[in-house]
Amino acid sequence: MIKRTLYFSNPTYLRVKDEQMVVEYPQGDAGSKLIPIEDIGVVVLDSPQITITHVLLNKLLANNVAVVTTDERHMPSGLLLPLESNTLQSERFGVQLSASVPLKKQLWQQTVQAKIQNQANLLKFIGIDVEPMLYWARSVKSGDPDNYEGRAAAFYWKNLFDGYTNDVFTRGRYDGEPNNLLNYGYAVLRAVIARSLVASGLLPTMGIHHHNRYNAFCLADDVMEPYRPFVDKIVFEIIREGVDCSELTKEIKARLLVIPAMDVVIEGKKSPLMIASQRTTASLYECFKGTVRRVLYPTLE
Repeated sequence: MIKRTLYFSNPTYLRVKDEQMVVEYPQGDAGSKLIPIEDIGVVVLDSPQITITHVLLNKLLANNVAVVTTDERHMPSGLLLPLESNTLQSERFGVQLSASVPLKKQLWQQTVQAKIQNQANLLKFIGIDVEPMLYWARSVKSGDPDNYEGRAAAFYWKNLFDGYTNDVFTRGRYDGEPNNLLNYGYAVLRAVIARSLVASGLLPTMGIHHHNRYNAFCLADDVMEPYRPFVDKIVFEIIREGVDCSELTKEIKARLLVIPAMDVVIEGKKSPLMIASQRTTASLYECFKGTVRRVLYPTLE
């Protein structure tokens, strides 16, 4: 069953009653709402006037809910995940940590190939010649020593928003719009992937390629790479419609918050992205374990 993504941007009091989240608004607003905790996958807290009880936080974590907090710019700034969400967690940690360098390089090769292929599919969808992208995808070697990921990214970002932005688009966390939309969408995606990794008994911190002493989600950043073009597609559709993206409005956020529920395809089977990410992380564990050799990544169609 697809889990719900809940977004709160107004003054709200959140507590628990009978295994349900109780959503209460200030006096004069609509009455309280009850939401079964077992139906929730992601909670986004986007107001400094939200109060949430400790009991509710514990209940959410016990049900493997990813809780996202935002900063004063209303951009995701924190992610709360459970420490225990898999009964074989210590065993799986051991398998993950003992993965060899050659195996990690092979897994990164698959990840980069899947990412470039999905980027190419999106560019083809909007009418761009993607033969260079397809060549780079085929040419990726173990560990991507030739940095085909970087070459593909340069070509991809040069062409994706061409003609739809006033200036030549540059992808950067702190650069101009629509980077703000991409950043927000990627943060939601990162929460979904991190949640799936934890559910599969894996450490989101220990990546196969990304490594940063200050990053607690290196593996999530690895695994989400082939999923990024799904976020890019939503942002492209918003830009193509001529929507003012100078700031993240509630309407824009609402469209980006459908990311966990959007349909993706893995091995010919369609499912919501949140479900697909669980298949991806489960297959990644099997790769670490040595029972399979390929990570199941989605194909953008």
